[in-house]
Amino acid sequence: MIKQGDRSLEQALYHYFGFSSFREGQKEIIESVQLNQHTLATLPTGSGKSICYQLPAKLSKGTTLVVSPLISLMIDQVKLLKSQGFKQVTSINSMLDQRQKRNVLNHLHQYQLVYCSPEMLQHPLVMNRLKQVGVSLFVIDEAHCISQWGHEFRPDYLRLKDVIKELNEPTVLALSATATPKIQNDIIHYLDLEMKKIIYPMDRTNISYNVLKSNHVTEKQEQLLDVIERVNAPTMIYFSSRQVTEQICSQLQRNFPERSIAFYHGGMEQHDRLLIQQQFMLGQLDIICCTSAFGMGINKDDVRLIIHYHLPSNIESFIQETGRAGRDGEHSVSVLLYTDGDEALPFQLIDSELPEDQEIALYVNHDIKDSLTEVKERFLKLQIDQLNESSNEYIIKEIINIRNKRKEIKLKSVLELLKWVNVEQCRRQALFESYQSVVRSSDYECCDHCGFVLTSWKVTQTDRRSNLNEWRRILNELLPNEKVTQ
Repeated sequence: MIKQGDRSLEQALYHYFGFSSFREGQKEIIESVQLNQHTLATLPTGSGKSICYQLPAKLSKGTTLVVSPLISLMIDQVKLLKSQGFKQVTSINSMLDQRQKRNVLNHLHQYQLVYCSPEMLQHPLVMNRLKQVGVSLFVIDEAHCISQWGHEFRPDYLRLKDVIKELNEPTVLALSATATPKIQNDIIHYLDLEMKKIIYPMDRTNISYNVLKSNHVTEKQEQLLDVIERVNAPTMIYFSSRQVTEQICSQLQRNFPERSIAFYHGGMEQHDRLLIQQQFMLGQLDIICCTSAFGMGINKDDVRLIIHYHLPSNIESFIQETGRAGRDGEHSVSVLLYTDGDEALPFQLIDSELPEDQEIALYVNHDIKDSLTEVKERFLKLQIDQLNESSNEYIIKEIINIRNKRKEIKLKSVLELLKWVNVEQCRRQALFESYQSVVRSSDYECCDHCGFVLTSWKVTQTDRRSNLNEWRRILNELLPNEKVTQ
C-alpha cells in the first residue's frame, strides 16, 4: 500500500511532521498498516494517535478515509494539518453547503486524507465517489464509539462493516484510547474482521486522581468554588446536564470575574461551539464548563485540571475525559465531585435513551413516530433494519430483549464507576486494572488514597503570552500574505 523508496519511517516522520522520533506504539501501528493488516490499536489519550494514519496517508498512493465522530474535530484536524503544510486534506461534513460539498466530491481524487462522519457514509453520492477514487486505508478514530454509541445514539457506527465491504475492503485501522477488552471484542465483532491487536497501557502516569464527597448540592458547589479559587490554570469542568452547565458557568463568572469562563454543550449552534473550542485551544479561555460533547480530539497540551461535577455514565468516558489533562507530561489532576444520589442522573439518562415496551409496540405497528425522541427512534430503526422481514410480534419481542440487555449493560457501567468512587484502595490501580495486566507507577502522588493532597498541589503555571504567540503563528501560517503582529 505504501511506497517509501529508500526513506525510513523516521525520515518520513521528520520530513512531513518535524518529529525526530516516534512516541510509544506509533511505529508498530504504522508498520502493521504497511503490511495491510487490519489493526485495532489503543494508545493513551494525548499520545499522538493521529500520526498513525496521517503519516501512512502521506506515504500511500491511495486515499486514506478517516471516520471521525465530531464535525468540530474534523474541522480542527484539517485546519491544523493545512497549517503544517499538509494541503491534500479535506472533510465531508454537514456544515458544507451543497456547492461546497459538490466541489469537494468533484475533486476528491486530489486529496490524500479525507475526514468523514459515519452518517455521511450512508449517502449514496459520497459512497460512489469514494469507490471511484479508491480507499486504501479506512481509519476509525475513537473506535470505542462503535460499542458505546452504535446501539442508540449513532447507529451508523454499526453499519461501518457494510461500508467497508462496499469500498472493496481496504485495510482498516481502528484507534482508541479507552477500549476495555470487552470493547475491543465489540469493535472486532461489529466490524466483522480479523484484526491484529496492538494494545498499549492506557494509564497516564502524570495524572493524580481525587474524589471529593459531599452531603448535598450546596456543599458540592462550595467544593467546586474552593478548587477553582486554588487552581489558576486551564481547566475543564464536565457536566451531564446542559442546564446545570450554564448555571454553574454563570456562577463561576460572577465569583471569578478576572478569569475567562465559557460553556459548551450540544444544544448550542454549531458556529458558537466552534468559536468556543478555538478560544479554549488558543488560551483565550481559562475555564470551560462543558458536557461530553466537548473535548474529543482536543489537542491542548496545558490543561491542568479536569473536574467532573456529575458522575459520568461509564468508566470509559471518565478515563477519556480525564486524559485530556497534562498532554505535555506535566503534573495534572482529575477531581470528581460526588454527592449521595448522584447516580440518579445517569440512570435517568439511560431511561431517556431506550424506548419503553409500549413505545416499541406502537412504533413497530406504525402507530407512533413524532412523540419519540431522536435517540429512541434511531435505536428502533436500527433494530427493525437488522431483524428484516419478521412478523411484528416477533420484532417487538426481540427489540424488548435487546433493549433489556442494553439497559443492563448501561446500568452496570454506572455501578462500576460508583464502585470506583467508593473504593478504599489505590484509585489508579482500581481504575485501570480491568484494561491492562500491569498498572504503571505514577510520576507524582498517585491519588487521594496514596498521599496526594489537593490543597497542597502547586500548579505549573502556563505562560498565556506563549498562547498568544501560538495564535499569531497559526494565523500567519494560514494567511501568509497578512502578517499578524498584534
